[in-house]
Amino acid sequence: MTVRDLTILGCASQQPTRMRNHGGYLVRWNGEGLLFDPGEGTQRQFIFANIAPTCVTRIFISHFHGDHCLGLGSMLMRLNLDKVAHPIHCYYPASGKVYFDRLRFCSIYHEVIQVIEHPVYESGIVEDGDFRIEAEFLSHGGVENIGWRITEPDTRKFDRQKLQEKGVVGPKVRYLEQNGSIEIDGRLISLDDVSCIRKGDALAVAIDTVPCVGINKLAKNTRLFLCESTYLDKHKDLAKDHHHLTAKQAAQIAKDSGVEQLVLTHFSARYQDLTEFEEEARAVFPNTLIADDLKQFPFFK
Repeated sequence: MTVRDLTILGCASQQPTRMRNHGGYLVRWNGEGLLFDPGEGTQRQFIFANIAPTCVTRIFISHFHGDHCLGLGSMLMRLNLDKVAHPIHCYYPASGKVYFDRLRFCSIYHEVIQVIEHPVYESGIVEDGDFRIEAEFLSHGGVENIGWRITEPDTRKFDRQKLQEKGVVGPKVRYLEQNGSIEIDGRLISLDDVSCIRKGDALAVAIDTVPCVGINKLAKNTRLFLCESTYLDKHKDLAKDHHHLTAKQAAQIAKDSGVEQLVLTHFSARYQDLTEFEEEARAVFPNTLIADDLKQFPFFK
C-alpha cells in the first residue's frame, strides 16, 4: 500500500506564532503529493517534516490572502532547483491570476519545470482523471475563495477465496479482468462473481469561510475533512466579523455532512493552548482531531 497521509506543515492563521507556522498541508495519496495553501515558510517545513518537496505534483491555492499563498513562489523555485521531471499542476481562483503570476515569477531564476495552470472560474468538476477534483466557491467576505474535494477513482477488488473456489487462478485472473468473463469447466464466471467495486475515498479541504451551502457539498461523506476553525465559540462574534468558522461550527458541518474524520486547523494567534478547540468540537463531533505543526494523520483504505 502506498503512503496515504496528511502532513500539517503549518496550522496558524494570518499571524504565525513561536509554535505554529503559516498554513500548509500536504496530502500524499496514490503516489502523488497534493499541497494545499502553502504559506510563508512552507519550503522549510518540508525539511522539518523529513519529506522531500519533490513529492509534490499538485498545488491548490484557496485564495490569495498572504497566509495562504506566500510560499507558492519558493515552492515552485525549489521544485525547479530539483529539476523535477513530472508536471506541477496548480489550481487557483481565476480572478487571482495576476497574483499567481506575481508569485510564480517573483524573482530571477531559469524555469525548467513544467507548470500547468488550472484557473477555476466556477464551482464544479475541475478535472476527472487520476483524481476527480471538485471546487466550490465558499464565503469569505467578498474574496473569491475555493474549497476543494478530491476523490480517487473506484477500483475493483477481487475476493481471493471466491477466485480459488471457482478455479480462477494464475493467468486466468488477468483474462477475466480484461474480458469480463471466463469459462472454466463448462461454467461461465463473471467479474461480479469473484469481485466487487470499492468506492474511491474522498477528502475535502475548506480554509477561510463561514457556514455556507458549498462547504457542506464538499464535505459530504468524505473520509477526511480538513477544516479551518480560527476561533472558539466564545469568540464567535470575531469569527463572524472576520468571515471565519469556530470549532463548534466546523464540527457541526462535519456532523451534518456525514464526515468520517475531522481535522481542525488555521488557529488564531490569540490561542496558545488548543485543548479547548478539541473539547468544543468533540462535544458535537467526537471523531475530531487537532492539527499541529509537523503532525501526520494517516487515512487508510
